[in-house]
Amino acid sequence: MTDHGGSLGRAAALFPHAPTPWLDLSTGINSHSYPLFDLPATAYRRLPEEARAKELAAAAARAYGAESAGHVAAAPGTQILLPLVASLVEPGAARVLSPTYAEHARTAALAGHRVEAVERFEQLFEAELAVVVNPNNPDGRIVPRNRLLELAAHLANKGGLLIVDEAFMDLGPLGESLAGDVGKGGIVVLRSFGKFFGLAGLRLGFALAAPAVAERLAAWLGPWAVAGPAVEVGLRALEDQEWQVAMRETLRVEAARLDGLLEQYGFPVSGGTDLFRYVLNQAAPDLFDFLGGRGIFLRNFANRPEALRIGLPGGEAEFSRLEKALENWRKGEGR
Repeated sequence: MTDHGGSLGRAAALFPHAPTPWLDLSTGINSHSYPLFDLPATAYRRLPEEARAKELAAAAARAYGAESAGHVAAAPGTQILLPLVASLVEPGAARVLSPTYAEHARTAALAGHRVEAVERFEQLFEAELAVVVNPNNPDGRIVPRNRLLELAAHLANKGGLLIVDEAFMDLGPLGESLAGDVGKGGIVVLRSFGKFFGLAGLRLGFALAAPAVAERLAAWLGPWAVAGPAVEVGLRALEDQEWQVAMRETLRVEAARLDGLLEQYGFPVSGGTDLFRYVLNQAAPDLFDFLGGRGIFLRNFANRPEALRIGLPGGEAEFSRLEKALENWRKGEGR
């Protein structure tokens, strides 16, 4: 797995003389992390209790809008769920609505599927396994819920499956989420904990599905799949509605600020979510190199050189650093 953001090792290899510390804007991870707190020593010393894991599943169901804890399988991050979910149907034709997160295609192929990336939603109807990232990474595209339900019903009628990756739905239009629809069957919704809560290193994610499917995924993962500290932090954060409401507003304001800054320096935003912005510009490769040389790492795309994904700076100092670099870009420094 190489086609992703967040690798400061890659940043250092590309720009060995860049000043540090890095300003890493290559991810869609909230820089305003949920506040850490003192955990009980038992979270480290003992295996997670089954009852506590069930409490976590119930908290996730409430937070995401699933019918019950029985519709939730918790995992050490959604990444580990990808090949398992792809294995829920027999190997066949898999189609991924693209361009999007590359791991869906890779892990579906590992599960034995013949994978094809498609750019039109209608092409998904011809598959046995269809994957939609909603909101999409990296451009923020939204597929309406009614269209997804139509696709799910079509696939279910022929024994197929729709996977909807809602990793960024915490900051998307919540009415378009399929979390409350998974009980109808033929749908698995993936939800990431670490992005919105800014705790990617905790490794926590969820699959929402009909109870029989959720139970099957949990059995594949086995006992104690989620570490004790992740259980405790996940429980606290998922139930903290006050923090979530305030954070959504903070990120909305900061995303608007980033939009204005990028447009001011000639890079108007084409899409994204309130955790990252998407830019299409012929000067994108030059800007990537220019900022990288100054210790500011963006997300570029080998097969789309005109595209950049830019995460939100985390506060005033980081915004100021980015603005100063963009001002130097406009002056032609180093070009």
